[in-house]
Amino acid sequence: MPNSSESRFKVFQNTRIRLCPPANQLHVGPLAKWTAWILLTVAVMAVSCSRQNTNAPATADFQSVRAMQAVAQDVPLEIAAIGNVEAVSTIEVKARITAPVLRVNFAEGQEVRKGELLFELDAEPFHRQIAEIEANIARSVANIKQVEANIARDQAMFRNLEAIATRGQKLMSEGIFSRDQAEQASTNVAAAKATLDADRAAIESAKAAEKAERARLMATRLQLDYTKVYAPIAGRAGAIAVKQGGLAKQNDNTLVTLLQTTPVYVAFSVPENMLPEIRKYNRQKPLTITATMADKHVSNGTLQFIDNTIDPTTGGIKLKALFTNPERVLWPGQFVNVKARLNLEPDRILISSQSVQTGPQGKYVWVLNPADSTVSIREVTVLRIYTPEGQTEQSVIGAGLTAGETVISEGQKRLSPKAKVRVLPTDGKADSKIEN
Repeated sequence: MPNSSESRFKVFQNTRIRLCPPANQLHVGPLAKWTAWILLTVAVMAVSCSRQNTNAPATADFQSVRAMQAVAQDVPLEIAAIGNVEAVSTIEVKARITAPVLRVNFAEGQEVRKGELLFELDAEPFHRQIAEIEANIARSVANIKQVEANIARDQAMFRNLEAIATRGQKLMSEGIFSRDQAEQASTNVAAAKATLDADRAAIESAKAAEKAERARLMATRLQLDYTKVYAPIAGRAGAIAVKQGGLAKQNDNTLVTLLQTTPVYVAFSVPENMLPEIRKYNRQKPLTITATMADKHVSNGTLQFIDNTIDPTTGGIKLKALFTNPERVLWPGQFVNVKARLNLEPDRILISSQSVQTGPQGKYVWVLNPADSTVSIREVTVLRIYTPEGQTEQSVIGAGLTAGETVISEGQKRLSPKAKVRVLPTDGKADSKIEN
């Protein structure tokens, strides 16, 4: 049986034969010839288009996508962040006196021990002050001795004059001494007592002067001690700010900065919604914090500090972990990747993070119906992001999907509800396979 295009072509030929008279009966002009050729060309093109439509593939209306299955597996509940290494103690070493630096007894970047001598300042002025103060003390001691001798002498004189005055009063009552003689004796006693009081005041003054000089001596010796600057902590020395010959000013310029590098802190921030879980598991046992450096070296520490407030600008809370750092691989100011495992959650639903889309109503995915190869929108709840070792980023789904359902992972932008799709083969890196 001829096909439809040949039938139409024959009909077209028959019709043309019926309409056109014989050539010997009709004169055909140029315009008629061109019209005939145009009609023939249109007929051939119609036949060709009909054949092309007949041979078109059946999948022309299908959208090409890639897909993966939602899987259920045990997922560790972890916190991950970028941490910054901080020294436990940072000390700016300053001079407690103003004096030139005579010697520097360490090198920049050197590890120093607690109590190690770092700087020696010029002590000569203080030695001179001490010599002067010691001379003043010796003079005060000599004055005290002299005043004590005067007191002994004046006490003897006072007792003698007091005895004379007593006898004078008795002789005056017997008529042997005159009143003037008795009064003179009493006056001499009063003068001797005044002299004795003056001596006692002088010795108190001399003792006070000696005490003041001794206090000056102690202060000067303390300043002399300050000419030697010792390391208050064990740590690594930074750059030397005041070199030998420079002037160290009292509590002003920093001579050197010491950082305690064993142990060290690693500070990092986590979202505020993780705080209840962190506090819960940290109460059971101090959390183990893992710090990974750029060279893949891993160190372990323990959580030591949870800040008392949440940063309102970032919605995060600051934590600190303590690392013993015996090999000094963690360096103050260094950035590290921080991770801590809180718990292992069983049978969590996982899908590739690129499968999750964001719309006006929140997160959603395109779900494949294997029966008719159509897709539909499904709202989902994403609990967090999880990245297994050596794999791509995964989304932990809290609601909206079950294990085994197939979701679209690539090509979502071309989809619409009830659209038919053709699933392309995976590239070999996907975790799940799908049925085409």
